[in-house]
Amino acid sequence: MTATAFSSLALSPAMLANLESLGYAEMTPIQAQSLPVMLKGMDLIAQAKTGSGKTAAFGIGLLAPLNPRYFGCQALVLCPTRELADQVAKELRRLARGEDNIKILTLCGGVPFGPQIGSLEHGAQIIVGTPGRVQQHLAKGTLKLDGLNTLVLDEADRMLDMGFYDSIAEIIGHTPERRQTLLFSATYPAGIKQLSATFMRNPQQVKVEALHDDSQIEQRFYEITPDERMDAVVKLLNSYRPTSCVAFCFTKQQCQEVVDHLTAKGMSAAALHGDLEQRDRDQVLAMFANRSLSVLVATDVAARGLDIDALDMVINVELARDSEIHIHRVGRTGRAGEKGLAMSLVAPAEGHRAQAIETLQKSPLNWHPLSSLKHQGGAPLQPLMMTLCIGAGRKDKLRPGDILGALTGEGGIPGAQVGKIAIFDFQAYVAVERSLAVQALKCLSEGKIKGRSLRVRTL
Repeated sequence: MTATAFSSLALSPAMLANLESLGYAEMTPIQAQSLPVMLKGMDLIAQAKTGSGKTAAFGIGLLAPLNPRYFGCQALVLCPTRELADQVAKELRRLARGEDNIKILTLCGGVPFGPQIGSLEHGAQIIVGTPGRVQQHLAKGTLKLDGLNTLVLDEADRMLDMGFYDSIAEIIGHTPERRQTLLFSATYPAGIKQLSATFMRNPQQVKVEALHDDSQIEQRFYEITPDERMDAVVKLLNSYRPTSCVAFCFTKQQCQEVVDHLTAKGMSAAALHGDLEQRDRDQVLAMFANRSLSVLVATDVAARGLDIDALDMVINVELARDSEIHIHRVGRTGRAGEKGLAMSLVAPAEGHRAQAIETLQKSPLNWHPLSSLKHQGGAPLQPLMMTLCIGAGRKDKLRPGDILGALTGEGGIPGAQVGKIAIFDFQAYVAVERSLAVQALKCLSEGKIKGRSLRVRTL
């Protein structure tokens, strides 16, 4: 039996059978290093990047001591954003499939408070939430943490960047002293040291190599003058023509400038930053995930916890101020065995940042002149798919099958030409191939979905 097989751990037969059915054969490095520590009940600080298998690591760790017959909160996972909380809850539900009757509840802002109170009254063993909303429930007395075994701080560095230190400290004040605390972070800033010194008991530390495999991700660096920055982004897109690309900016204002510049050139682009209303944010993310938006222009905070399967390319419109954040940005591409490209634009004033990346990667950077980029011709970058927005959602009992049925049945649109369907509380989004968008809009607007006429528009 190998040391990296899940069967080498003291896990229940039901958990091992479920892991096998999920296709988890071998542990990833972070799982192999952290699970033995977690299963002993010790506190842990784990440094690992997105995509390293950390959610499954702490998921298995927190499910092991759970008592399915006690319906109070036994495990609490705090995440920086609602998207990440949703993603973590989804993964925990898959991991808990082998156990009887485990309830997992998300508590995030941006959604009504009332239904959450109702769900809490029915009880849940695992809560996944954002610090602000969890704090509100504790203040109202609708959430009690006196039976808590395990506290997980996921992407702790990002929560600190977003100013959640005091909220986290206050939440911890509501938990029993004899809890297990698991802290996961991509970087190790001073705030993390302070958190662990104040709230953790003799934490064990594990760190998984954060550098990327060069055969998986090709990085290129281009020296530019500050005036060339916007046109350089256009040149990169015209030269490589990625299906999906995230362009990282340093400020919200820079995000908007890039989007305006690309849109003016006829390219499909939208911004993702902290000032967006939750509804607009949901819409932008749904369009990017379903391939009806080519370029997502984002700040680092906004892009944390994005779950995007196949990203062809990342552009660093400006280099990150911290070389570990650069590694993180670049790790968004080249996932799941696919090759990825990461392009960085470097103005003279950012030379020291490039130097720091070189030092961290322990290898020379791959520099190319901007003049080496050749326009590939063809129309401006436009996505293959187009999104239709439907004015009803989960709260109206709308399901993906209802939308698919309306399009493929009466609409006569082949199922293969319908893309991802995303359903939120009061809206739903469906992607269809661009050439069929007019037909799909007509079919949904004039026909009925689940026996009702609903408002539909193209985005």
